[in-house]
Amino acid sequence: MKNFWVCFNYLFLAVILVTPSSIAQLTQSENRILFQVKKLLEYPEALQGWTRWTNLCFLPPSPSLKIVCSNGHVTELTIIGNKTSPSSHKEASSNSLDTLSARFSIDSLFTDMTKLSNLKVLSLVSLGLWGPLPAKISRFWSLEVLNISSNFIYGEIPSSISSLKNLRSLVLADNLFNGSVPDLIRLTSLEELNLGGNKLGPEFPFVGKNVVSIILRNNSIRSYIPPQVIHFGKLEVLDLSSNELFGTIPSSLISMPSLQYLNMASNHLSGNLSTACGSALTFFDVSHNLLVGKLPSCFGSMSSKATVLYSGNCLSTKRLKDQQQHPSSYCKREGALAVKPPARKLVKESGNKGVTLGLVLGIIGGVVVISGLVSLLIVFILRKSKTERSDHNMDKSIATKFSAHASPRPNNGTTTRRIPHAMKQATLGLPPYRIFTSEEIEDATNNFDPSNIIEEGTQGQLYKGWLRDGSVVLVNCVKIKQKGLPHSIMQHIEVLSSLRHRHMVSVLGHCIVTQQEPPQTISTVFIVTEYISNVSLRDQFADGRKREMLKWPQRMAISIGIARGVQFLHTGVAPGIFGNNLKIENILLDESLNAKVSRYNIPLTSKSALNDQSATNNAEKEDIYQLGVILLEVITGKQIASSSEIEQLKDELENGSSEAAPVLRSAIDPTLRGTYAYESMRTAVQITINCLSKISRERPSIEDVLWNLQYSMQVQENWTSSGNLSTKF
Repeated sequence: MKNFWVCFNYLFLAVILVTPSSIAQLTQSENRILFQVKKLLEYPEALQGWTRWTNLCFLPPSPSLKIVCSNGHVTELTIIGNKTSPSSHKEASSNSLDTLSARFSIDSLFTDMTKLSNLKVLSLVSLGLWGPLPAKISRFWSLEVLNISSNFIYGEIPSSISSLKNLRSLVLADNLFNGSVPDLIRLTSLEELNLGGNKLGPEFPFVGKNVVSIILRNNSIRSYIPPQVIHFGKLEVLDLSSNELFGTIPSSLISMPSLQYLNMASNHLSGNLSTACGSALTFFDVSHNLLVGKLPSCFGSMSSKATVLYSGNCLSTKRLKDQQQHPSSYCKREGALAVKPPARKLVKESGNKGVTLGLVLGIIGGVVVISGLVSLLIVFILRKSKTERSDHNMDKSIATKFSAHASPRPNNGTTTRRIPHAMKQATLGLPPYRIFTSEEIEDATNNFDPSNIIEEGTQGQLYKGWLRDGSVVLVNCVKIKQKGLPHSIMQHIEVLSSLRHRHMVSVLGHCIVTQQEPPQTISTVFIVTEYISNVSLRDQFADGRKREMLKWPQRMAISIGIARGVQFLHTGVAPGIFGNNLKIENILLDESLNAKVSRYNIPLTSKSALNDQSATNNAEKEDIYQLGVILLEVITGKQIASSSEIEQLKDELENGSSEAAPVLRSAIDPTLRGTYAYESMRTAVQITINCLSKISRERPSIEDVLWNLQYSMQVQENWTSSGNLSTKF
């Protein structure tokens, strides 16, 4: 018996010695770090089951969580949440918050996580992380894979990331990064680079020659395709779609032997296509560029084994009727606008001393005038900085957070004048508001080149421009003539910095240039706003195929977005802004079908009507009526051209909502059949009818409109989740 126990002890010791270290118990310090990470991430669902008795190295891997250990240390940590990303258009219909709370600190998170010194794989996806990526990320000495995609991380990518010598995969897609990408050539092991769905640019990033996959889609890169790309001998995937690339496609790019996937759609690329095609190519997309000449013959032989897309160019081909081409003149004209030449000098050298003297005197006079304005601007900036410090938590969330309610709110037409704090939070992701210099405005518009004018109005011109960081903007030039001193317009300028919301074409900054022409002072205000490159809601409905793609949940999300934008104009600034020319063609959709109200009223001049309460109430109710017209087109799918059509469609909906479901169905866009719950549609129809009341005081407030639309969406979500998809309604 004694020999048995001796043998058993030896056997037990042998089992301990041969037990794989990968499943050993974590050190106490790293175990504490993981529980601290759970707390900092605000207890995501994937980590809910952890207790102090849980051996984290023995947890079975799942689609949302994977922990790998070696020698008592964590070597791989993957946590995948269920929060939406900035590129998702489903946020308007989501009951969950997009971002972590205002208490979250991305700096604290990475301070703790970098203590996991043996970490080789780190994936934190769809967790609602927000804030600038800390430079201390370089402390991950052993890191080989970094994936923090589908979050709300903003600011520039820290240059310290280039010190991660072992990095093989860098995935920062679907965040809010902006600015230039740091030099990544030192990352000699880098094989995968995915920075898609951000606002990076304007330069093309520098990467090493061992890269296998480069994804830069949906950014703000405005440059040539660098010729060194053709020397990336291992490159298999290259996605540069939806940027501002110009120039020709390198002749050897398409014929690279290793390249399998090439997507350069929706840029400003010009010239001819290469005549040779790579043998490995299985996907090729150069649609919506400015390419000319003949379609290479090798595309014909590729069509059986590869997807080839080239519509929206000026190629001379008659193959495939669905690959429509523009006339060659289109590409020549657009190509000339795509590349902005160097800005011309405002003042040319001259040998005329009289002109020079006059110029000097003019400058001196201008300095005297502008110095007073600069002093006022400094006061404005200090006031604004104080406000921003006091509202530090305002920018801690992306979406406007509204709670769902169990029933629609009564429509009593009463207007409330509160400014919800959450409504002010929908500005994260926009660059900080700034005051531009006149030189920056001149450079952005190429010295106000007429070819950059989009339209001219009674107040001034609207230019398309490019900022120095590569982002595309609109510059609205408004001239104001006033008696007295320049500071008389300053009381109106402060409102500009408030006009920032995810459902509005937001103001990014301004510049004021003032000239004295006694007895008047002429001030030109340059208002810099976002540029939305997609389409309007009118265009979306005018295209039959695109209209059919917008089912009821998508239309509800768009409608809620519009209502939120209008609510911000009415109650998010003080005093509220009314008379906003709400038309369906002025509702723009970004690439994620996120609705943005454009061409709203920017009050820069004093008018007695603005101070008249009666006029304000009328303008407010007129906005509600115009919103009702937009909702009417969303529901019926019909373009409205006259007031008689409004009344006709309104009567059809009103009669249908009071009768049985089939009667209402006949008045609704037939492409929506089978995609909506009856109660959801009926609620939306009823609030639309109320908005279109002929008696203005009976029209609801914007809060009531939004309340009912959100209730309609909640009913729709409950109906969809219950599996009631049918053609009954």
